[in-house]
Amino acid sequence: MSVLDRATLEDSKLADLHAIALELGIDGYRRLRKADLVEALLEHQGVEPDSGVDDNDDEEESTAASRRRRGRRGGRGRGNGTSREAEDDEPRETTEKRQPAEKRELAEKRVPAEKREAGERREDRPRGRRDRTDRSDRGDRGDRSDREKPDEEPTIVEGVVELLSNGSGFLRVTPPEPSEDDVYISAAQVKRCELINGDKVSGPRRAPHRSERYPSLVRIDTVNDRPAAELADRTRFDDLPATFPTERFKLGSDDVTLKAIEFLTPFGRGSRVTITGGAWSGKSHTLRELAKTLSTQSDLTVLAALAGVRPEEISEWGTDPIAPGAAVSFAASADAQDNAVELVIDQARRLAARGDNAVVLIDTLDGLHPLSARKVLAAARNIAGGGSLTVIATSSAPIGGETTVVSLDAVLASTGRFPALNLALSGTIRAELLVGEAGAKAIAKERAKALK
Repeated sequence: MSVLDRATLEDSKLADLHAIALELGIDGYRRLRKADLVEALLEHQGVEPDSGVDDNDDEEESTAASRRRRGRRGGRGRGNGTSREAEDDEPRETTEKRQPAEKRELAEKRVPAEKREAGERREDRPRGRRDRTDRSDRGDRGDRSDREKPDEEPTIVEGVVELLSNGSGFLRVTPPEPSEDDVYISAAQVKRCELINGDKVSGPRRAPHRSERYPSLVRIDTVNDRPAAELADRTRFDDLPATFPTERFKLGSDDVTLKAIEFLTPFGRGSRVTITGGAWSGKSHTLRELAKTLSTQSDLTVLAALAGVRPEEISEWGTDPIAPGAAVSFAASADAQDNAVELVIDQARRLAARGDNAVVLIDTLDGLHPLSARKVLAAARNIAGGGSLTVIATSSAPIGGETTVVSLDAVLASTGRFPALNLALSGTIRAELLVGEAGAKAIAKERAKALK
C-alpha cells in the first residue's frame, strides 16, 4: 500500500479509514474518533502529521526522516509544527492534484467488504467473547458451516421408529441397531401421526444445527407405506364409539389370588380396573403376576408404567417379561408421575386406534393429580368394531368410573391367608356380558355369602 498523506485521509470516509486500519493491523481502531484515527494511521505509516509524502522523491524522504528525528527529540507538540515546512517543500497545488490518484489507489487496495465487516463485528464484541469467537472461527469454522448448511435438495430417508421415554424418537435407518445416520423425530410429530415402536416411516431430513448431533425429520410423508395425511384425518381416539367389555381375559394362572379374580371379579378387553387395598395388601405383587400372565397372550400388547413406587420395585420390574415404558419413584413430583403415565397411555391409545388390543398396567395412581388419575382410567375402552385399551392400575381406593374393582384385604394378606380378596368391596358391572347370565348369578351368590 502506498503511503497516504493527511489530506487524503481526512477526506476519506470513516468506513474507509477502518478498512485501512484493519489492513495495517492497528488495534482498537473502532474506538478512535476520526481525527485520532488519522493521527494513528500517519504514525503507523511512519509519516509525521501534516507532511506530504511522495514515494518517488528521495529528497523528500530524507527531509521527512529528519523531521521525525527532530519530532522525537522535541515531543509531539514540536512535530505537529512542521506542516508548514512540508507545504514549503511541496506546493499545495501539487498535493491537491495527487489526491484523486491516491483515492483511486485507496479503493483498489481496500479489503473485501465481508472481511471488513467481520473484523468490525469482532472489534465491537467484548474482548473476552471476541477471543473465544476467534478461536472457534479458526479451528471449527469449516465443520460447523457444513453442519449448518441446509441441503440444496432434501434427502428422503426411510426407517423404523424407536420411541424414547420423553415422547420423541428416532428413525433407525439400519434397525434395530442405532447408527450415526439415524434421524431425530420430535415429540410433536410422534403425537400428530400417532407413531408407535416399529412403524415404518419416510420423509425428508434436514442437517443438524450447531447444538445438535443428529439430523432431524422435516416432516412425515408416509407411515407403513400409507400417506401420513390419511392418519391425520382419522377420527380422534376420544371420539371413537365405546362399548362395555364383552370378551373376558382368561388368565389361566396357578396363583390363587389370580384364580379368584378371574372367576369372581372378571374383566375383559377394554375394562377399567383398579386393584385397591391398604398398605401391604399385595397390590403391587398382584399386578406383577397379572403382567406375567398377560404377556403370554400373543394378540395383546402389554405396556407398564411405574409412578410413585419404591426404587427396589423399579429394579424388580426390570427383570420381568414386561419392562416399564416409564418409571419414577415415590420421590418424584406429582407432575413427573403424571407425565410418566401419560407417555405410556398415549402409546396405547395409538395402538387401540389402529385396531390393536393394548393393556396398560400402572403402579400406582396414588401419587397422580386426581384429574390425571381419572383421565388415565377414562382412556380405557372397548372400541366398537375396532381395537381395545384395557387399564389395570393399583390405588388405595377406587377412583370412580371403573368397570371392575378388585379389593385386597391387608389383614388376610399379612397373615398368609390367600386369596386375600375382599368380595364385599369387589365387583364387576355388567358381568353378564363377560361370563353370561349363569356366571353373573354365581358371582352374586358368592358375594352374598361373603356379606353374611
